[in-house]
Amino acid sequence: MAENAAEEEIRMGAQCCFERIEKKYPLTPEQYEQIKAGMKNYVKADRYSNYTISNLYYDTDDYDLIRTSLEKPVYKEKLRMRAYGTPGDQDQVFIELKKKYEGVVYKRRIILDADTAARYIHHGERPENLGQIGREIDYFMSSYQPSAKVMIAYDREAWQGLDNPDLRVTFDTNLRWRDDHLDLCAGDHGLPILPPEQKQILMELKIPGAAPLWLARLLSETGAFSSSFSKYGAWYQNIILKQSGQTIRHDINIHHINSAARRDFALIA
Repeated sequence: MAENAAEEEIRMGAQCCFERIEKKYPLTPEQYEQIKAGMKNYVKADRYSNYTISNLYYDTDDYDLIRTSLEKPVYKEKLRMRAYGTPGDQDQVFIELKKKYEGVVYKRRIILDADTAARYIHHGERPENLGQIGREIDYFMSSYQPSAKVMIAYDREAWQGLDNPDLRVTFDTNLRWRDDHLDLCAGDHGLPILPPEQKQILMELKIPGAAPLWLARLLSETGAFSSSFSKYGAWYQNIILKQSGQTIRHDINIHHINSAARRDFALIA
């Protein structure tokens, strides 16, 4: 099923660049059930509505990218490698540059088989014909010199709008991580990111513009409030910082971030 989900993502999302608004809502099990019941007349299940997503996140040795992101700057970016389920060497994976500027998410990605993707990102063996997005990934790699830091996986339930297929509502559970065997082909096993007693479901809304009225009312009625929750950020704060006894730094170079934003959006334009 996960392979089918990946094939569907490739077919529908073979678009390699898009922009949208993404909102995240930590839900209790009760809120989850209320929202599911309240949206049933407005959404339908994705063709492959239940699957597992695995990601490798890349960062500098000092975790500069996630530290910057947690400071909530006007512009932030990250690099990840994503698979649906556990891929074989020849199965498709996504290498994604995800940028956020003034609340809007811009995703730039290329699709490669897992073996080629790993040789490219981990060993610098660049395949041909990666185009503009490949050049952006190359620039990111040369600028930050990142390496794989963690595998984060979760189980996803996905829905899309009946009237507006661009509206997507997803629910993620069983967030887990490992920092060894950093290979998507090695499986999606890992330790919990959140404490077991924190029975939290992460809902994400992905919309091209404003939320429809029925959804805004449903969120208000159920007391669901958006959060800046980041899976990679949660891992960094709950695992890395707690283990080291560190705190988040406050010396982010905003001038550098704004310069990076101008540079990247000039490339996109």
